[in-house]
Amino acid sequence: MIERVRFLMEHPAFSLKNPNKVRALIGAFAQNRVNFHRLDGQGYKLLADVVIELNRLNPEIAARIITPLTRWQRFDEARQVLMKAELERIRGEKLSPNVYEMVERALAEA
Repeated sequence: MIERVRFLMEHPAFSLKNPNKVRALIGAFAQNRVNFHRLDGQGYKLLADVVIELNRLNPEIAARIITPLTRWQRFDEARQVLMKAELERIRGEKLSPNVYEMVERALAEA
């Protein structure tokens, strides 16, 4: 499934600059409990990669699309560790105020 999402992100009709397409593809993927929450953490990594890129292009959408990672407390310990690691990776970037606030708030609950 992650490979399919990455493939669709490369399609000429998809653009990270189009918020509706981002929400349709990435937002829908993040709602997929099985594939987004894989034990290998690849779903979280994909979302973090997108948030990092969107932070440069459209920080408002980045701040909205990061929400599934900020809900790490709802999951088992293994997934919590993976989700927090991706939040830490995002925090290591030069962030817009919107994304910074979301990440800091989520990590403050750790």
